[in-house]
Amino acid sequence: MILNNYSSDTKKSIQTSHCDQDSIRVSVLSEALPYIQKFSGRRIVIKYGGAAMKNEKLKEAVFRDIALLSTVGAHPIIIHGGGPEINQWLSKLKINSQFRDGLRVTDSATMDIVEMVLVGRVNKQIVNGINKLGASSVGLCGIDGRLIEARPLGDGSHGLVGEVARVNPEVIEPLIDKGYIPVISSVASSEVGTNYNINADTVAGEIAAAIGAEKLILLTDTPGILEKENDSNTLIQQIRLSEARKLIENEIVKGGMMPKTKCCIRALAQGVSAAHIIDGRISHALLLELFTDKGIGTMIIGRG
Repeated sequence: MILNNYSSDTKKSIQTSHCDQDSIRVSVLSEALPYIQKFSGRRIVIKYGGAAMKNEKLKEAVFRDIALLSTVGAHPIIIHGGGPEINQWLSKLKINSQFRDGLRVTDSATMDIVEMVLVGRVNKQIVNGINKLGASSVGLCGIDGRLIEARPLGDGSHGLVGEVARVNPEVIEPLIDKGYIPVISSVASSEVGTNYNINADTVAGEIAAAIGAEKLILLTDTPGILEKENDSNTLIQQIRLSEARKLIENEIVKGGMMPKTKCCIRALAQGVSAAHIIDGRISHALLLELFTDKGIGTMIIGRG
C-alpha cells in the first residue's frame, strides 16, 4: 500500500483499517477451520437451482464454493434441474406448457426439450464452470449406468413426470472416491426404457440417502423455513425431524416449501445426518451455511 502522499493521521487511519480487515479475515478462517476438518472426506449432496442458476454472479459464487469444498477434502455431489431454461426453449419452439397440481404436464415433445436442456446444455455448463476453477467434475444424468430407475408419478396423469424408484450408487461411488465431483441432471429412465423428468429436490434427497451423505443442502429462493410466511425475521435456524413433521401438520410449512421439507424429512429418515434449506440468492451461501457458527438457513437434524 502506498501511503507517502497522505498525512500522518490519515496514514495511521488507513493502516488501522487495513489491520482491522486482516483481523476479520483471520477470524473468518479460524471459525471455518473446525468445520473444514469435520467435513473432510464427507459427502455433501447439493441441489442447485433457483436464482443461483440464473444470476451470473451467484452462479460463479456457487461454482467457487463447490470447488473450494472439493479442494479442502469434502466430496460435493451436485443435483440440478433447469426449469427457467426449459421454459425459454419451449417458448422459442412454440410448445405450450400445461400445469396440473403445480407440476408441468410433460408430453413427448416437451420431454425432448427437457432432455436437450438438462442433459445437453445446463449439465455441461455446470461441469465447465466448476472445472475452470481447477476442480474436476463429471456430468451425468439418471439414465447413465442406470444411476436412477424412474417410474411414473402417481397415476401417470402428468405424462412423463416421474419419481425415483431406485438409486444405483455404484455408478458414482468410484467417481466420488477418486475426488471427482458428479454433476447429475434429474432425467431418468424406467425399467422398460421410458425417460422421465423428475423433481431435482427429490432426486437430491434419494441420492443423499443412497450414498450415505453427511448433508443434503437445497439451494432455494427463500431464507429457509419461516414461522410466519414471508417474514424473514421468523427464520427457524435449527429443528429436529419430529418438529419438521409437526410444522407440516400444523400448516406452518405449506406451498412450495412443503415438498422441499418433505424431501429433507425423507432423506433424514433414511440416514442422512442433516438437511439444510438455504437462500441461494445470497452470494457464497454454501460456505456461509457450512463453515460458520451461525449459518444462514434452516438445518433439520436427528431422527424421531
